Amino acid sequence: MPLPAPQVLTDSTSAGSTTAADSVVVNTDPGVVISQIEAMVQGFLRMLPNLIIALVVFVLFVGTARLVRGGIRKASSGRRGSNVAQVLGRVSQILILFVGLLIAVGIIFPSVKGAQLLQLLGVGSVAIGFAFRDIAQNFLAGLLILLRQPFRVGDQIVYKDFEGTVENIETRATMLKTYDGVRAIIPNGEIYTNAVKVNTAFEKRRSEYVVGIGYGDDLREAMRIMRETAAGVEGVLPDPAPEALTVELAEASVNVKVRWWTKPGRLDVVTISSEVLTAIKLALDEAGIDMPYPTHQVLFHDQTEATDGDRTRQREGWPKGDAPPQPRTIAGVLAQQNGQNGAQNSPDKAQA
Repeated sequence: MPLPAPQVLTDSTSAGSTTAADSVVVNTDPGVVISQIEAMVQGFLRMLPNLIIALVVFVLFVGTARLVRGGIRKASSGRRGSNVAQVLGRVSQILILFVGLLIAVGIIFPSVKGAQLLQLLGVGSVAIGFAFRDIAQNFLAGLLILLRQPFRVGDQIVYKDFEGTVENIETRATMLKTYDGVRAIIPNGEIYTNAVKVNTAFEKRRSEYVVGIGYGDDLREAMRIMRETAAGVEGVLPDPAPEALTVELAEASVNVKVRWWTKPGRLDVVTISSEVLTAIKLALDEAGIDMPYPTHQVLFHDQTEATDGDRTRQREGWPKGDAPPQPRTIAGVLAQQNGQNGAQNSPDKAQA
């Protein structure tokens, strides 16, 4: 038997200045609350079969998405494009789950059409796109890096102040392990739009160093020793052969650039470069070839010589006049100072 509808009682004796809110009294009959609860329960029971069907359908889509992702991973395991396959598997899983969610919502709310859901999602995606623009940019850049492969996992790269080995390429960022054991996380959007040097892109890598020899030494003989010494170091590749090129006639030396090729890994480059330079130094020493270092001659600003032109004219260090300073040298000043110090420290001076 249906319960009576709630009645609203009004107070007809209220004054004209009384507000409408004060003149309305809501009937709080418990039967009204019970009827509302019963209506909600009945609505839930009517919707329960649709909820169960939607849940089953969504679970089936979840299982299908996992199977698709696992199948793509298994099919690409051990291959060159395994990273690309992992990303494609992840994207496929997300798309399948999205389709399953749309179907589940359509089962629960039959009156809601798929076009309406897509329209609502389209409006929301604009706001989401502005909010997560950087995330979307990094995601797309990660996909392009994985597809075009300018560098791969295991390559040694240089990006701005970071240099190391690529550990992993994710859809958001690239993980780089530096040579001092630090992990650098670089957003894909930055690393894709900026210059990156890939040290291990090719099978060979050239190293070079400038060695200075004396002007009085045999240049061609020194160059021959450098080439042969570099070629004899273990790890230096025979093709292309090491080179020695004269690059500069400097102030204190003739500079020769020595170039050699090794494998591209940093361990090979660093260790073999050390061995090459050590061997060249020892070989030049053994051959009697000098490797001079820059030398400088320092003169006092008032140092003069007996043949230093017209000494009565104004020169740097003394004024113009008829009584110019006498010729003076560093050796003479030092001898004079030593003589004064000896006179002060003599026994006669001490007794006086």
